[in-house]
Amino acid sequence: MSFDGCDAGAEFDRQLGVLVDRGYPEAAGVDARAFAAMLAPLREVAVARGAGTAPPSGGRVPFLLVVTRDLVPVEESVPRTTLEGKDRPGVVDRNYRDGDLARFAPARGVVLPAGGAYLLLDVDRGEEFCGAVPDEAVEAVAARGRSPLTIEEGIALVTLYPGALEKNRCFSLGGSRCGDRRVPAVWISRGAPKLGWCWAGNPHTWLGMASAAARVGTGTDRSAAVG
Repeated sequence: MSFDGCDAGAEFDRQLGVLVDRGYPEAAGVDARAFAAMLAPLREVAVARGAGTAPPSGGRVPFLLVVTRDLVPVEESVPRTTLEGKDRPGVVDRNYRDGDLARFAPARGVVLPAGGAYLLLDVDRGEEFCGAVPDEAVEAVAARGRSPLTIEEGIALVTLYPGALEKNRCFSLGGSRCGDRRVPAVWISRGAPKLGWCWAGNPHTWLGMASAAARVGTGTDRSAAVG
């Protein structure tokens, strides 16, 4: 049950500590103790389910502790990301119009666990899809029984594993859509992460398609069908 010398429980504790250090409790309107208590039930899930995933390697990580917009709005979580070894906060691209982020919901076929937080298992930034058309990359991901990442999941990956976001190894987040042709993505701009979007039919050599094997929570699943 080890991940490069670190067991699943210790890795969960590390991720929780990062979120606390990045000000997630304050953004959620609670103190650090209450925030930890809310997420504590997921620790047992991480220990039980994390054993079947691969150790961290490049753009692949065993699991992520994902905090949803139900607890912390996207506008609050993006500035809590940084690149590895940097301190410039992440930004939301100005091409998102007022109210746009609220319109992005789980894409068709993406089922999210209920509640404000859950675990994402066997996460891959999907660099093999750099240069691929996003729509085709999503189809390839689904054919493997995997799911594209949502906006919040992409933010979690950069927050908890900043080294996963590298020059020419950035990634689209095809698990969040708003009914048009836009596909959210995270890339590097001016030494910081940026949450932007690209067209579903336009390939980019520096954007892959991030995906995961499963989502696990402690409540009832929920989903939304947005094309």
